[in-house]
Amino acid sequence: MQHHAGSIPDVLQTLGASESGLTSAEAEARLKTYGENKLLGKKEQTLLQKFLRQFADFLVIILIIAAIVSMILGEVLDGGVIISIVILNAILGVIQENRAGNALKALKEMSSPVSKVVRDGQIKHVPSNLLVPGDIVALDAGDYIPADVRLIRSANLKIDESALTGESVASEKDATVVLPEETDIGDRVNSAFMGTVITYGRGRGLIIGSGMNTQMGRIAAMLTEHKEGPTPLQISLNHLGKTLGIICLAVCVIIFVIGLFRDIPPLEIFMTAVSLAVAAIPEGLTMVVTVILALGMQKMVKSNAIIKRLSAVETLGSTTVICSDKTGTLTQNKMTVVNLYSNGRFYDVTGTGYDATGEIVVSKESESEKDSEKEAAADTISNELLEGAALCNDAEFHAEEKKMIGDPTEGALVVLASKAGIDQKEINRLKPRVNEIPFDSTRKLMSTIHANPNEVERDTGGESFVMYTKGAPDEILRVCEYIMESGEIVQLTDSDRDDIMKANEQFASQALRVLGVAFKYTQSKEATEDQLAFTGLIGMIDPPRDEAKEAITVCKRAGINVKMITGDHKATALAIAKELTITEDGAALSGREIDSLDDQALIEAAATTNVFARVSPEHKVRLVNAVKANGNIAAMTGDGVNDAPSLKKADIGVAMGITGTDVSKEAADMILTDDNFASIVRSVEEGRTIYNNIRKVVGYLLSCNIGEILVIFIAMIIGWPVPLLPIQLLAINLITDAFPAFALGMEEQEAGIMDVPPRNPKVPIVDKRMVMSVTIQSIALAIGTLASFLYAWNAEGFDPVHTDIAKTACFFTLVLGELLRSYTARSERISILKIKIFGNGYLNKCVLLSIAFLFAAVYMPGVNGVFRNIPLQADQLGIAVLFAFVPLIGGEAAKIFARK
Repeated sequence: MQHHAGSIPDVLQTLGASESGLTSAEAEARLKTYGENKLLGKKEQTLLQKFLRQFADFLVIILIIAAIVSMILGEVLDGGVIISIVILNAILGVIQENRAGNALKALKEMSSPVSKVVRDGQIKHVPSNLLVPGDIVALDAGDYIPADVRLIRSANLKIDESALTGESVASEKDATVVLPEETDIGDRVNSAFMGTVITYGRGRGLIIGSGMNTQMGRIAAMLTEHKEGPTPLQISLNHLGKTLGIICLAVCVIIFVIGLFRDIPPLEIFMTAVSLAVAAIPEGLTMVVTVILALGMQKMVKSNAIIKRLSAVETLGSTTVICSDKTGTLTQNKMTVVNLYSNGRFYDVTGTGYDATGEIVVSKESESEKDSEKEAAADTISNELLEGAALCNDAEFHAEEKKMIGDPTEGALVVLASKAGIDQKEINRLKPRVNEIPFDSTRKLMSTIHANPNEVERDTGGESFVMYTKGAPDEILRVCEYIMESGEIVQLTDSDRDDIMKANEQFASQALRVLGVAFKYTQSKEATEDQLAFTGLIGMIDPPRDEAKEAITVCKRAGINVKMITGDHKATALAIAKELTITEDGAALSGREIDSLDDQALIEAAATTNVFARVSPEHKVRLVNAVKANGNIAAMTGDGVNDAPSLKKADIGVAMGITGTDVSKEAADMILTDDNFASIVRSVEEGRTIYNNIRKVVGYLLSCNIGEILVIFIAMIIGWPVPLLPIQLLAINLITDAFPAFALGMEEQEAGIMDVPPRNPKVPIVDKRMVMSVTIQSIALAIGTLASFLYAWNAEGFDPVHTDIAKTACFFTLVLGELLRSYTARSERISILKIKIFGNGYLNKCVLLSIAFLFAAVYMPGVNGVFRNIPLQADQLGIAVLFAFVPLIGGEAAKIFARK
């Protein structure tokens, strides 16, 4: 038997407890049995273990080997830079891992540190970690629930469970209720859960689960069990690294063998082969990609998004589905009155949230019924309805700060009154509260009695009071005999009752929470809830964010599907989802319906359904898994504790920075500092731009390095001298890889980037289009470079020994050709003639710097000697420059083929 399905005596008996509490000795014995009431995490790795694990990557291993080889060849600086970057990446990886590990620490801190416990028949203050099943805890407004409890007493008890269930309205509790076994967590009105907070009333609870045996503990277990997988970019780069490694080894062996057959000294050909292998590995790739992602993170901060992992930038850009929590993410998490019914008319209330800006206007359906004089809404609506909303209320509204203290539903009523010009403090001063009948779940009513000095007594000259009552519409009608019509109290007829209930049904069909308000004049502070006059109905909802609908429209245009996953009721979820255009067919699944589906059936349902309601943390994880099983890159947004496991499980978790709990922030990969769903769209846009820039860098570096391989390989195959020296190969690698590649990573967003669907996550970064483009550009680079070598070699009479001028010309053309080609690499599809050629200021500066280095390496005495270059004559220089444009032409040709 689950504890919520048993009566209070049965549950007490099951746990061997009584309302007088455990004895200290029994509590100590149970502590040894059950352990401390705290959340446990898996054993953490040491910093050294985390650091060493960062090197378990094929490309990183190749880079380390390349660095060692560079140092052996005398390029100590080049090798040192590579090693430094590898170590820096490892340190960054360790830092990011430590951040993720803080999720459990934040989860632990949510528990109340000290609790009021009945021990030895007395109330004692006991550290929360020492509580055990069977303990009786006293619960008061403002307290955190220290463990999962079965309530044994409740008096007007309301608990904010939004962090656990996602429901924005505080849950009303009733200890006397016995529930069915299959009751969802959000509907267990006789239970309370660790980490939630009491907003109203008081009670006592029997601890039924502590530590990891609580709902919070189950979430903690899911957090520790989840293992992060590699992102699409990491998979692509790992694949690229393995491919390049194999190519490098093959190139080394082939060129070394060819050199031996041509009787080239073994040491010389070995050094050439190794140097070429180093050149073939884009060792700047990891560094450039890291910097591009880091700069993208800085940009996103300005767009109200904090990225916790570098790779999350790329992952967000390739997102195909956003699984969004409703409360506080798509909605404002601020109950707002949107409709009224009074005097037989419907009214619309403008404005949202805790902002008094707004007005009450007659709705369109009542407009046609109005007199031709077009009365103002404020003149026709019952003033007693608005006063009742303000007075029968325990919330406090601070208009200037737009801040609410108290129950969200009561807060919405105070804001409503403020919009009608009724100041809560002033009306309470004029009509001070003298008595009250608190709300309870049986009556479903709350009443307050106020002094009414302005009312002229009709029967006696004694004191006058006014009672205001609010509650469920059907319960309000039950205690009403009169109704306010046009400022007069008249008899409530059956026809009036029918109209009121029809209005209530109309509001309920829109997923509004509906309250009725009534009042009566009385001469006693001890008035009873009967013979009241009905004043009207108030319909409220947690409204969608103004910018969320537009953001969802952009998502659809970008091929991103948005799914709402919430702990709220299905009707409420569907109403918000339809308004935001998340769904059009009204399809939705509840938590119970999800439970009835096996994993395969859920995968199929997730492909066609966009609204999921009354879900538990386990449901959210299953849904994220189902979305991912359909081949999607899943982003999960949320702000509550209940979102943490799914945030970790998703490809990228997005937490809310303002309303989000510490747990959700620590579990997420990205935090929105403005809690704005629209910021996700801007982040997706930036993520796509960054990924496109990474593609440009990868394509540029590969075509450069493969072109260099072709230059050496072709020359040796056709029997020419080796056209480049090892030191020249390393210099080319340094000049062309570092500066222009960084600049390409700084390219601005291309037009229409959000008008295309997300890239297929299964397609590697080096796809067929890039392979074709790299092939064309590499061949063009080799042709231009070898042509320059041939022209200069001809001037030397094709002497196989004296080739210094030819190698210099080859070196110059190769470097300049790669620098010029960087301009066509600014876009994979758009011609250089259709973009601002010099629109990338970073690239302009990098190219100028590289050209300066190039001329120094050829013409500056001392420097050219290091690279064994010979100053070129004017005609030789002109031809070398001319052939340097061949790679640029090849780059443009590659775009033509790509567009086809």
